[in-house]
Amino acid sequence: MPNSPVAKVARGAGLLFTGVFTGFLVAVLVLELSLRSFDRHVYTQVRQVELDSLDKLAVVTLLPALITTGLLVASTLRQGGRTSWRTLTALTLLLGILGLTLVINMPINADQLDWSVRTPPADWASVRDRWQIAHVVRTGAAVLAFGALIADATSTSQGILRGR
Repeated sequence: MPNSPVAKVARGAGLLFTGVFTGFLVAVLVLELSLRSFDRHVYTQVRQVELDSLDKLAVVTLLPALITTGLLVASTLRQGGRTSWRTLTALTLLLGILGLTLVINMPINADQLDWSVRTPPADWASVRDRWQIAHVVRTGAAVLAFGALIADATSTSQGILRGR
């Protein structure tokens, strides 16, 4: 039954954390796109400021989004119900975001922490571009995951109102 107390809490928490995570990624995307018109020194300095605490925000929003969405899937299956394809899609997208972050974004973040603002590496622009492309992909995936969770919650709410 997709409307058990556990499922209701997981659905609400999943929406909250996925929404905050998605908003965070969109804000970083806007900042990163704004930085494209600045030189290597400004880019490096701003990236190091970003990396001071923004990674922590990503962790405290993505991991709970993953856990609560996974819990929603597990709760629905445990109760003998069918898991919504929207919820499975959201979970898959969130797992993809985690994978992309671990494989591309985090290694670049770690490397950029050691860059000198006065003398960034010669390939700074290609590193920036690789990070930003991965970030655009994960931001798009987060928007789709959030949309899927909203659609699932809306569908579930309408089913409750209709007595299903």
